[in-house]
Formats: sequence, C-alpha cells, structure tokens
Amino acid sequence: MHQNSEIFEKNYMEYCAQIANFNFISLKEKLRIKQDGNQIIIPFFDNDYFVSKEGIVDKSGTRPGYMVCVILSKYLLLCPESSHYDTNWVSFKDFKKTSHFLNVNYFASDTEKPIMQHFSGRLDALTMACEKFGGLPYDIEISYDLVMRFDALPRISLLLLFNDSDEEFPAHCSVLFQKQAEYYLDPESLAMTSAFLAKNLKVQRKC
Repeated sequence: MHQNSEIFEKNYMEYCAQIANFNFISLKEKLRIKQDGNQIIIPFFDNDYFVSKEGIVDKSGTRPGYMVCVILSKYLLLCPESSHYDTNWVSFKDFKKTSHFLNVNYFASDTEKPIMQHFSGRLDALTMACEKFGGLPYDIEISYDLVMRFDALPRISLLLLFNDSDEEFPAHCSVLFQKQAEYYLDPESLAMTSAFLAKNLKVQRKC
C-alpha cells in the first residue's frame, strides 16, 4: 500500500506539472468549464472541483481521491483540438479504443456487476440512490424498470439502465455513454468514471 501511495503521489505531481503549463482560456469553450481567477472549475457528477497549478481540490479545499484526480487531469490534458458532438448512447465496448480485454472486463467488474449485486431486489433503494447522486429520469423507447441519466462531466453523460430480478430472471444492469465521450477521455478514465458512479451509488444507499 505504501508503494502504491508513492506511485499515486508521483503520478499526481506529474499531472499537476503538465496542467500548470496549460492555457486554461483555450479550454473553456471546448470543455464548457468555468474559470475563476487562476483556477478552473470542473463539475464532476454532483460536486465542483478546482484545478490550478497548485493542484486539485474540492469546495472544502481538500484534495479528492486519486481516482477523481486522474479523471479530472485526463479530462484537461486530453482536450481535443476541436469539439465533438455525438449524443447517441453506446456501450463501453463500442468505443474504438476499448477492444483490449482488460478494459472491457474492468468496466464490467467495477461498474455493472456491483450495481446488480448491491441493488438486486432493491429497486426503490437504487432509485433513491440515483436521485441523491444527481441522477435524472430519462425516457427511452426500450422498457426498463429504471433509467437514469448522470452528467459526469461537461460533454460526458452516462445512462444507467436497470431491470430488477424477478421469478424468472436475475437483475440486469447496463451503463451507456454518449458516443462523444471517447473524444474527451481515454478508455481507462471512462471506465474509472463509471466505476466512480457505481461506488457512490452504493454509498448513497447507506446514507
């Protein structure tokens, strides 16, 4: 664990060093983020985070967990040259760069399976957890017991589809992304984003 902490800290400092050289003004329109003095404000799910050459902090001035730091850093560092618009919903495996076996399996084991396991037979609890974490009901043509949309980052939204277990079938969960997401984050960071959602839905259920 100590070795991992050292690696995480090293990676975090490297991200901060790269971000310090960025021209934040050029990112504002492409990423739909706000600037306040010498820092950028990035909304991530239901919280605002502040990024500057000094580092990444939340509203209380505390550095968030490593997963959040990586996602926010990559979101800035991987900003495309031009904006992309494709709001069609696709699965994680449909992204061009996610053919690697580990990426797809990490997504399934850290996103969809935990939600199925923790909320099977607890549809009301999942609905409440989604609402607490900023999820909004979303209408689609396919019938599901629950469909919730989450705005993870500007230009990156997730769609949670859930069918509860019954006498014939086990619970089923799918998490979709808007197609444009692949232009703003790498596959690992997208998988981490959905895993962050799954983790926090479990936390909301306990609150």
